[in-house]
Amino acid sequence: MTASSAHTDDVASLPIGMFDSGMGGLTVLHECLVRLPSENFAYVGDTARFPYGEKSRAELELYARQLTAFLETVPVKLVIVACYSATSAALQLLQERFTTPIVGVIMPGARAAVQTSRYRRIGVLATEATVSSGAYPRAIHSLDGGAEVHQQAAPGLVSFIEEGDVASQALADAVRGFAEPLKAKRPDVVILGCTHYPLIAPMLQRFFGRDVTLVNPAAEIAREVEDTLARQGVARTEDRVGSYRFYTTGDVEAFRSVGARFLQMPLTRVRSLPLDTLNGLVAP
Repeated sequence: MTASSAHTDDVASLPIGMFDSGMGGLTVLHECLVRLPSENFAYVGDTARFPYGEKSRAELELYARQLTAFLETVPVKLVIVACYSATSAALQLLQERFTTPIVGVIMPGARAAVQTSRYRRIGVLATEATVSSGAYPRAIHSLDGGAEVHQQAAPGLVSFIEEGDVASQALADAVRGFAEPLKAKRPDVVILGCTHYPLIAPMLQRFFGRDVTLVNPAAEIAREVEDTLARQGVARTEDRVGSYRFYTTGDVEAFRSVGARFLQMPLTRVRSLPLDTLNGLVAP
C-alpha cells in the first residue's frame, strides 16, 4: 500500500460531520443514514441557541464558524451545514475559511425544484433568515433564469415542531396562515426550506393541495454527499453499518428523547457540548 492510498483510507474512515440549530437536521441525517449506511456520522445540535431563523447574519456566521471549527477537532472528512438559515448566511464564508469540504442545503433543493417544476413557478416556505437572505432565488435563477420564485417566511413554525407538536390545532392554524398567501401565487412546486418542515409534510400537503409537489431537500443532500465522497475517493467501502454520535449545546436528555422522534431511531451516544468550548474555538 502506498502512502497516498493509506492516507485516503484514513480519511475514508473519518465520520461525516453535520450541524443544525437543533433537531431539524436529524431529518437530513436520517436520509444520509439510509443512503450511506456504511458511513460514520457526528451531529451537533445547537439547541442552547435555537432557533436560528430569527438570528442576525453576524450571529449566524459566528455560530457556523464555531460549530465547523468544533467538527474539525473531532475530526471529520466533510461537513454538512444541515440548517437553511446557517447555509444562506455563512456557507461561502465557511468554504473560504476551512479546509474541510463543506456542503450546504440550499442548492440541492433548488436543483430538485427546477427539475420537478413543470410550469416554472416555484414556492419557498422557509424561516425569516433564509427568506431575507435571498439564497433560494439566487440558487434557482442560477439554474433557470426564467423561473418565478415566490417566498413565504414562516416565523415561529419551527418552535412548534422542535417541541414535538406536529398535529395540534394551533399548529394547523399557523400552517394555514403561511400556506395561503404562498398558494395564491399558484406554484406547482414548493420547497420545504427548513429541516423541520418534513415532519409536518402531510399537513402542508393538505393545505397546498395535491397538485403541488413538495420538495424535501434532505434526500437531495444525501445524494450530493454521496457523489462528493465518491469524486474525492474518500467514501467508506466496508460492508458494515456505520456508527453515529451526537453533541448538543443544550439539555442532553431532552435532545435524546425529542431527537429520537426526528431521526426515527434511538439516540444513545449524546454528549454535552458547552458553549464555553465553542467560544474558546472562535471567540464572539
